[in-house]
Amino acid sequence: MVHESGSGAEDGAMRWNGWGDPDRAKDLPRAVRALLPLLLGRIRRPEVPVELSAVQIATSALTESDLAAFHDAVGPGHVDPSAEARIRHAGGRSTPDLLRRRARHQRVPDAVVRPASHDEVRACLDVAMDRGIAIIPFGGGTSVVGALDPERGPHRAVISLDLRRLSGLVSLDAVSGEAVLASGTTGPDAESLLSAQGYELGHFPQSFRHATIGGFAAARSSGQNSAGNGRFDTMVTGIRVATPTGDIELGRSPGSAAGPDLIRVFLGSEGIFGVITEVRVRVHPVPRERMFESWSFPDFASGAEGLRRVAQEGNGPTVIRLSDEAETAVSLAQVGRIGKALTKGASVVTVYEGENAGIAERRARVGALLAAAGGASAGEGAAEEWLKSRFDGPYLRDSLLDAGVFCETLETATTWSNLTGLRAAVESALKDGFSVAGAKSYVMCHVSHIYPTGASLYFTVLAGIRADPLEVWWPVKARVNDAILAAGGTISHHHAVGRDHAPWLREEIGDTGIRILSAIKRELDPRGILNPGAVIPLERTH
Repeated sequence: MVHESGSGAEDGAMRWNGWGDPDRAKDLPRAVRALLPLLLGRIRRPEVPVELSAVQIATSALTESDLAAFHDAVGPGHVDPSAEARIRHAGGRSTPDLLRRRARHQRVPDAVVRPASHDEVRACLDVAMDRGIAIIPFGGGTSVVGALDPERGPHRAVISLDLRRLSGLVSLDAVSGEAVLASGTTGPDAESLLSAQGYELGHFPQSFRHATIGGFAAARSSGQNSAGNGRFDTMVTGIRVATPTGDIELGRSPGSAAGPDLIRVFLGSEGIFGVITEVRVRVHPVPRERMFESWSFPDFASGAEGLRRVAQEGNGPTVIRLSDEAETAVSLAQVGRIGKALTKGASVVTVYEGENAGIAERRARVGALLAAAGGASAGEGAAEEWLKSRFDGPYLRDSLLDAGVFCETLETATTWSNLTGLRAAVESALKDGFSVAGAKSYVMCHVSHIYPTGASLYFTVLAGIRADPLEVWWPVKARVNDAILAAGGTISHHHAVGRDHAPWLREEIGDTGIRILSAIKRELDPRGILNPGAVIPLERTH
C-alpha cells in the first residue's frame, strides 16, 4: 500500500474570475487582434471587471449551529464561510460563468466545507441530510456546463463540498497495472505520484492542470490522448462513493458479469447520486519515446476521411486531432502567420508514444493512411508546438473576453457517416442564431476523439456582440442544442450535462431513461440534497 499525498491545491490556484493560474494569463496576440475586425467587424468596448473585494453577496443562510455541525464533521479550520471562499466557489469556468464573475452582484454558496477522508465526506452528508442543506461537490472548479452553480433547490442553504484535501495515491498494484487515487487529486499530482513509481495514467484533458480524478469520473472526461489511452471511463476499474443513504465500493474484479455494471451508474453522474471519494484506474509504464508528425489536407472532409481510416485500422497514434479550415487559420494567426491564416486548408497533428521501434512502425502505417486520404506531411513542428501549448487554450478565451469578444465552446459526437451533416447543422445554428441577434460570428471546429464508428466535434465560436452577451448567448445555445439532437448528435461528448444541458437530456435518453435516473436519485438521495437541478431538471428530482 502506498499512502502519499499530492499538493492539494488551495483556493488561490485558480484565477477567481478567469481560467487557471493568474501568472499564466496572457495578452491577446497582436496578429489575432488584427484579424478580429476582419472576422467580426467592430468590437464592442468591454466592461471593466469588478474587483473581488467589491463583489456583493448575500449573507450566509447557515446558522452557527450548522457551522458547528460541519466543524464537527471535518475538524476546525476546514469550514469557511468567508466571502472570498464563497465567491471562489460560485461556479465553474464556462464563458457564462466567467461573465457572471465580472458582475458586482453574485450568487454564491453559503460556505465552503473541506473534508479530508471518505468518513468526513460521509459525516458531511449526514449533517446536510439532517439539516436540509444542499451540497455541491467541488473538485477543480473546471466544469463548463453549470454543474457547480450554487443551486440550493428547495433547501434553506447550500454548501460547496471542496474535495481537494481528499488527495493522494492510495495504492498501486504494479503487477495488475491498477492504482487507487483519492478523488480530489489533481491531474498533475496524479501523474507526479505515479511517475515516481514508473507509471502514468495518461489522461490529459485541456483542464488537466486543475481538474481532479473525481471530476474526471463524475463528468466522463475524455483526454487529448484518448486515441491511444481511451476515455477516462474506460480507464476506471473500481470506485468508492458516499451517498446520503449509504456507502458503496464497486469493482471486485475485471470482466465481472455479476449483474449490470453499477460503476457506470456513477461515471457521468456529476455528483447527483453520491460523492466519489476514491477511483481505481488502469495505469501503464511511462512511455519511453515520443514522435510527432503534422499534416495538411485540402479541406475538413478529406481530413475526416483520413481519421476514419486510422480509427478503423486500429493501433494508431496516441493523439490525433483534425482542425478545420477556420481553426487552422486562427492557429496560424496566433504564431504571427497572418498571411497564411487567410488561406484555405485543414490540418492534423499526430503524437506517438511507446517504444521507439513500435511507434516508428505505427507512424509509417498511419502516414500511409493519411496520405491515401489526400493528406501531405508537414513535418514535426506544428505537432510539437501543439503539445507545448495544449493546456493554454482557455487563456486565449480570457484574453478575447477582456477585448470585448464573446468566445465559447461546445461539443458533440456522432457516427462517421453523419459527421459532415452534424457539423453543418451546428455551424448553421450558431451563425443563424448570432445573425438574428445582429452579431457577426466566426465558427471553428476540430475532431480530437475518434472511434471505429464515429468521432467527436468540438466547436469554438467567436462573436462580436454589442448587447448583453448572456441575453444573446442563451437563445443561441438553445438553438444549437435543438440542432444537435435533430441532426443525430449527442448533447455532450465529454463536457457532461450539468444544468445547461439538463433540459435536453430527456430528448436524448427518452422518458424511460429519465425515470430510471430519477428512481436512482430517489433511492440514493431521497431528500435531493446533492447538486439539485444538475443532469435531471430540478422539478423532476422530487
